[in-house]
Amino acid sequence: MSGRRAAALVVLGAVLLTASYPPFRLPPLSFIAVAPAVLLIAQATADADPRRAFRWGFWYGLAVNGFVLYWLVVALWHFTSLSALGYLATVLILAVFTGALFWFVVRVRLRVPAAPLWMVFPVVWTALEWMIGHLGEVRFPWLGLGTSLADAPGLVQWADTAGARGVTLWLAWCNVLLVDGWAGGPSDRVWRPLVLRRLVPVAVTILLAAGYGMWRMRTLELRELGVVGMVQPNEGSREKWDPAHADSVVEKLVALSRRVRALARPDLIIWPEAAIPGYVQMQEGWDRAIAAFAREGHTPVVAGGLFAEFHDGRNYDYFNAAFLYDSTGEWRRYPVYAKRYLVPIVERVPFVPPQWFGNLRFFGGFSHGRELPVYAVGIGRFGVVVCYESAFEELARRYRRLGADFLVNVTNDKWYGRTAGPYQHATHLVMRAIETRMGVARAANSGITEFLDPLGRRYESTELETQTVVAGRLRTSDVIPPYARWGDWVGTLVVLTTLGFAGAMAVLRWRRST
Repeated sequence: MSGRRAAALVVLGAVLLTASYPPFRLPPLSFIAVAPAVLLIAQATADADPRRAFRWGFWYGLAVNGFVLYWLVVALWHFTSLSALGYLATVLILAVFTGALFWFVVRVRLRVPAAPLWMVFPVVWTALEWMIGHLGEVRFPWLGLGTSLADAPGLVQWADTAGARGVTLWLAWCNVLLVDGWAGGPSDRVWRPLVLRRLVPVAVTILLAAGYGMWRMRTLELRELGVVGMVQPNEGSREKWDPAHADSVVEKLVALSRRVRALARPDLIIWPEAAIPGYVQMQEGWDRAIAAFAREGHTPVVAGGLFAEFHDGRNYDYFNAAFLYDSTGEWRRYPVYAKRYLVPIVERVPFVPPQWFGNLRFFGGFSHGRELPVYAVGIGRFGVVVCYESAFEELARRYRRLGADFLVNVTNDKWYGRTAGPYQHATHLVMRAIETRMGVARAANSGITEFLDPLGRRYESTELETQTVVAGRLRTSDVIPPYARWGDWVGTLVVLTTLGFAGAMAVLRWRRST
């Protein structure tokens, strides 16, 4: 393969995978989105050149992640003028991982020829996706391949058994088989048998997925919990944290909450992530205002804000948190939910004591939350996920096992501006709703604020960068699906299989050397 053709496949791969994710709504692309990667790996295998595979994989990963994650420059600009460097570091690391994936797949194919590409590539691709979500303080599980089908919920209802990771494995497998079926070409004498062996299985699995989706959408019993109101204040990132403006921020939140209460008499009101511009425990005026509002309407309020935990009177940890004000205006009797999965660098500098950044409000110094409270209000029990915690499937799954009826996601999203970021961010919750069969209420500072039912269908969605309120009937189900009970068994399976490939190569190499 010429360098020009390889470069064309790299660019095509970046375009296809980017167009598979929001804000584009092109679900069919998911079935060919990684076909260029398959073609590059197949060619490197034919050339018996793992090093070339690594180079191609590196450039492929750089292009794909550079396109998909371009919004990082905009989002990080709010924290540092070196945002371009943060973006570049992220995509470079992911590019190295992708290069390693290409290299490993080619090595397995060369050393263990009995393992076909349709087996090796999907397993290793999915294992890499799992690894990126389990890298400790630098984990960043943004947009797995399975999540690209979130705009076609009828095809991913079986995620209630295998999770988003199972959908990733399936899509990667479909990509390989479609490449195999297409590669022979109609001029080849074996083309028709190849179509039967490759394309028909893909069509059959799509029909099975669609059939299960239609059956589940007809048979899953939904129940209404009650009316939930959400506030979208659309506060500017800099203005909100201006001390001279802070009191008016809280006044606006209360005023918008009165508006939603007059509109629909909600059973619960939700404010976005960090809606309160500071530590509510240190601002008695804000605390009294929020408590009075909750008490006068007998309406619980979930409010995002900052929380400090003091040690020996001088040292303290601080958290990105959410508070529940009950219908009497009390919040101190309940555990505060502190965000557990922190955004690398922005909220927590990896491997560094957070006390080093104690004087910097939004850079590196946040501490990890430890508790996982399930709050009880009149309409049911719920768990809170803050911001990009929606990308972590194990958090929603644990809430379901602890007895939650629905999820509350509070987020800011103002950082993204009008990029693809807020659309990509919101799409994770489609998979969380299906995996757990819970309803979700998502309150975002600048949008997208919306509800999702247990089938992953969105409703009452708002536009970006508008100040508004939303009121809707939250729906959930009583079904605890296999995925919530069994956990990420697909992730465990692909990781063990990948280790098995590595072990098989080591054994074969040892046998040849002896």
